[in-house]
Amino acid sequence: MLEGADGPYKEAGALTRARLSATFPWLSGCCGWGGAARRAGWLRSGGEPGSGCARAEMDFNMKKLASDAGVFFSRAVQFTEEKLGQAEKTELDAHFENLLARADTTKNWTEKILHQTEVLLQPNPSARVEEFLYEKLDRKVPSRVTNGELLAQYMMEAANDFGPGTPYGKTLLKVGETQKRLGGAERDFMHSASVSFLTPLRNFLEGDWRTITKERRILENRRLDLDACKARLKKAKAAEAKASAVPDFQETRPRNFILSASASASPTLISFPVALWPHQLWSDEVEKAEHELRLAQTEFDRQAEVTRLLLEGISSTHVNHLRCLHEFVESQTTYYAQGYQFMLDLQKQLGRFPGTFVGNAESTSPPPATTSPTTVAATIPAVPIIPVVPTVGGASNPATAVDRALNLNDVKPPASGTRKARVLYDYEVADSSELALLADELITVYSLPGMDPDWLIGERGNQKGKVPVTYLELLS
Repeated sequence: MLEGADGPYKEAGALTRARLSATFPWLSGCCGWGGAARRAGWLRSGGEPGSGCARAEMDFNMKKLASDAGVFFSRAVQFTEEKLGQAEKTELDAHFENLLARADTTKNWTEKILHQTEVLLQPNPSARVEEFLYEKLDRKVPSRVTNGELLAQYMMEAANDFGPGTPYGKTLLKVGETQKRLGGAERDFMHSASVSFLTPLRNFLEGDWRTITKERRILENRRLDLDACKARLKKAKAAEAKASAVPDFQETRPRNFILSASASASPTLISFPVALWPHQLWSDEVEKAEHELRLAQTEFDRQAEVTRLLLEGISSTHVNHLRCLHEFVESQTTYYAQGYQFMLDLQKQLGRFPGTFVGNAESTSPPPATTSPTTVAATIPAVPIIPVVPTVGGASNPATAVDRALNLNDVKPPASGTRKARVLYDYEVADSSELALLADELITVYSLPGMDPDWLIGERGNQKGKVPVTYLELLS
């Protein structure tokens, strides 16, 4: 028999291994069988070695999936019963609720302020979408021409066509240069506001707020688990009390009850009441529910503390946003101050051009540079009338013949027609025939026949001279 072991017994063993490998392919991967058994196992397992380990990992994943599904179902039942008023809900303390409300308010207003600031800096919605896509793709946003720079380009091209030496062409060139400077100032303001104001707001919404939202979601799940454990413990205690109230088997059987021979021979069946079995089961269930409740309470308390710390960090977020808001205001103030200065320079340049048309009393322009923006805001009337300086005197001014021949020493006020006027803005004289003005002072004004309607004769004590009408508020 032993001599023939290499014959039929060897073949039988190989055949057995092949059949086992064909029936259980994962054995070939775990046991390392060779030959036909391993090939058969590989073919049945998709051609990958170690298919037994893969099967075990798959079984573990299935168990985990089933466990997660059970937890999800338990949370869904608890949530539904709470909405229907059939289950109790663990309430958070008042301080925690205030933190949650403040965080939600911060998030909502930050989103609105961020969106409207983006609209202010870039009114074109398609351009905003393009910038958003470039930002998401982590690519540099291409430089875009501002509206002021585009207007400047059109004006300069028109000036070249009309002739840069003509009054209209020369004025177009000057205005175009100023619009170009305004466009550059606007570009600097947009960049500064984006870096110092928009970026911190966006970082809060995409960073800190997402973390807070994630932790709040985890806290809500922990609360549902805790309340579900409370509900199971409550039901287990009720069932235990109901089971303990049922009388045992020995008390309920009749007195003439005779056990069978097999039962009489077994003292354990007689001494252990049948009615105590479900009571013992429910006692074990209560202990298990209490243990799960302690674990759920620990997890809930830990997650509540983590969420509380994140919500309290909203205070530092407010401080950071306050600093960014100050920087935004400073950038905007610088931008408008530059624009005011650019337009003031343009106004002076246009006033020196021969043949330049000046506005009437209804026209508006920035006040002179001698007053600060704060003073201007305080002195502007309810319906602001901001003057354009008329051109007077000198060879470059289109003054009338009466104005050129005017001798202030010979000027006498008319018997009637003088009025009081309040000065709106400071005015610096251009020549000796004019009268310097200070804001808010009262002077006497009157007109002479043939004078330029944009000018009046003003008197202040012994001083006399021409004053622009647009700098005055005539009083009745």
